[in-house]
Amino acid sequence: MIVKLNWAAVKETSGKDYVIRFILGGLVTVATGLIAKKFGPTVGGLFLAFPAIFPATATLIAEQQAHKKERYSLKGMVRGRLAVAVEAKGTSLGTVGLAGFLLTAWLLIRSCSPCTVFLLATSAWVVTSVSLWFLMKRVFRR
Repeated sequence: MIVKLNWAAVKETSGKDYVIRFILGGLVTVATGLIAKKFGPTVGGLFLAFPAIFPATATLIAEQQAHKKERYSLKGMVRGRLAVAVEAKGTSLGTVGLAGFLLTAWLLIRSCSPCTVFLLATSAWVVTSVSLWFLMKRVFRR
């Protein structure tokens, strides 16, 4: 699979879909805040790594793919599930990349300026995520 930016997909997404993503993402963020309030910032911080937008995105992707197939009188559920699986894989890789961000920030926070920590931790996130993507692409070649 080639990763690319598709501006046409932005136009295909309705305002309703963006509202759903906003609301569900907000609810996940509120839930994270409530967990942090009840169990402390350490536990709450673990939940910050949860991609807030993923549940809404997965639902909308499956729905959009099913509708595309239904236009041609085909069942789109399988295509929707496959599209969500691809999205989940990317989300998982990005989330594992957050562990690289966390580890880098944790190791450098006391010895470097906040700006340096942020830049290096972000770089670690990108390198971790992209490296895992290339590894998965090589291991699970189709």
